[in-house]
Amino acid sequence: MQGLAGKRVLITGAATGIGRATALRFAAEGAHVAVNYVGDTEPAETLLEELSGVAPEGAHLLAPADIADEDAVDSLFAEVVQSFGGLDVLVNNAGIKITSEPHETHMADYDRIMSVNLRGAFLCAQAAIQHFLDVAQAGVIVTTSSIHQVVPLLDAIAYTMSKSGLAGMTRTLALRYARDGIRVNAVGPGAIMTPMNSDLAADMAKLSAIEETIPVGRVGAPEEIAAVIAFLASDEASYITGQTIFADGGLMIARPD
Repeated sequence: MQGLAGKRVLITGAATGIGRATALRFAAEGAHVAVNYVGDTEPAETLLEELSGVAPEGAHLLAPADIADEDAVDSLFAEVVQSFGGLDVLVNNAGIKITSEPHETHMADYDRIMSVNLRGAFLCAQAAIQHFLDVAQAGVIVTTSSIHQVVPLLDAIAYTMSKSGLAGMTRTLALRYARDGIRVNAVGPGAIMTPMNSDLAADMAKLSAIEETIPVGRVGAPEEIAAVIAFLASDEASYITGQTIFADGGLMIARPD
């Protein structure tokens, strides 16, 4: 895609799933990728090796940090900017989901989900925008949201609320900073075969039932979402800002009103 070669990209939650596929896609496009993760280092280290294989000339790096922690986010961006000499693209991808009946949701789970999915995304967006403004350059933020920013998920109310918040964040930041050359968009995946949805791979009956509700007849692959993220970050999407692009195999249009 146009305008991705040589770009300096930070991807949060990049070690697995959509983040991993996105890191590989950006590397294949010639970008330099900072792999943010928290916890187990092995998936991130494995990904870094793969990135080097895809694009040996790329200056890829590991950037561990808990994005729910404001000080950790400040350190994360300082490290990435120092290592890359700047930043061009933030992919706000990190997210968690914990299921429970709404009336039984533990506040500790609620707080953790909101701190990562919404607070963490906002902290990273703030840091990216501050950098873009400080160096007076254009920049791009792409956030991984979900169809559940619109469609309620009955057994994951905090997750649904966090994704709804991302929609408001995306639109507000896009409007405020458009004249500064900063584009802010989101992608809303439907049912995607990622570790977050690992129960689908283990339960063929459940998988078949979900696929029957999807017009294209199958769940999506992380690489298909990575392609949308790469497009939104590229110069080919230069006139798109403040939008959520739903990549769901037609799932939302198949739902009854």
